[in-house]
Amino acid sequence: MFLNGKRALVTGSTSGIGLAIARALRAEGAEVVLNGFGDEGAIAALKDELGAQHVDADLTTAAGCQALMDGAGPVDILVNNAGMQFVAPVEEFPVDRWDGIMALNLTAAFHTIRLAVPHMKQAGWGRIINTASAHSKVASPFKAAYNAAKHGLDGLTKTVALELAPYGITANCVSPGYVWTPLVENQIPDTMEARGLSRDQVINDVLLAKQATKKFVQPEEIGAVAVFLCRDEAQNVTGANWSVDGGWTAE
Repeated sequence: MFLNGKRALVTGSTSGIGLAIARALRAEGAEVVLNGFGDEGAIAALKDELGAQHVDADLTTAAGCQALMDGAGPVDILVNNAGMQFVAPVEEFPVDRWDGIMALNLTAAFHTIRLAVPHMKQAGWGRIINTASAHSKVASPFKAAYNAAKHGLDGLTKTVALELAPYGITANCVSPGYVWTPLVENQIPDTMEARGLSRDQVINDVLLAKQATKKFVQPEEIGAVAVFLCRDEAQNVTGANWSVDGGWTAE
């Protein structure tokens, strides 16, 4: 297990993509620090499963990000995965929703990176992985804040990669398309009702319309990419934006 002795912090890791990444890193020996909301019993079960600690914090504030990093301790692998979404026309987009999405999806990554880097520099090794989105490369209507934040995360990643390259630290984005998670699955009945469509129509004509494979990305696939980016063989892979989107952004 090549990550023995490394500590990995994965934000938003109590479910979905973040949990899959945490499990994949733990399987390679990393000590895992979980972060995210959820049922106390379920989080306790995850801590037992992964031999992990859990640090809860409000990542929409600088103080919350500081509390997270203080609680996690020095980390060798930082995965910025926490995020949220809201959909509305730009002229109707609630200002508080814009502020919240920018804070969690973009500014929190800035704070966690700046706080993690000193230890990584001292160690001469580090991996920063930011969960972006197909929307870091292309836009969709009614997602002004999410598109802006994810495009910004791509730019932040590239800048950090250039700054940290001399220190044995890499920084990369992983950009999924639609991933089969409980969050996505739970959206299907509401979309069926709202649009008067069948389950298959929602899946194929709405969710997977732009994914050439017509398949959902599986969370474990994102975990596998994260593991590769932590390998020594990936030491020259930095500043990249890895599309795992079924061909969405190839058009």
